Amino acid sequence: MEPAAPEQLVAIRVQPRASRERVLGLRGEAIAIALKAPPVDGAANEALLKLIARQLKVSAAAVELVRGATGRSKWIRVAGWSADQVRAALLRPGA
Repeated sequence: MEPAAPEQLVAIRVQPRASRERVLGLRGEAIAIALKAPPVDGAANEALLKLIARQLKVSAAAVELVRGATGRSKWIRVAGWSADQVRAALLRPGA
């Protein structure tokens, strides 16, 4: 994929080892997401990408982890979506 433009990047803050997977809401500029997976061997990253793909009804291949593979703060982009569209879809009630 080509380098991500800043308007395509979405800040995510993950909470691994949660009791259930869900979008928690905004935490500052980032969208907080709880994941059941532990932060071991990329399990939480994989769970994050799958959860976002499922919420947005896109293929898992359309969701890319751009930065933050080893930390809780991450930057993602979704092919064909602006950052505003991703934020709105993830923060929509009932999403």
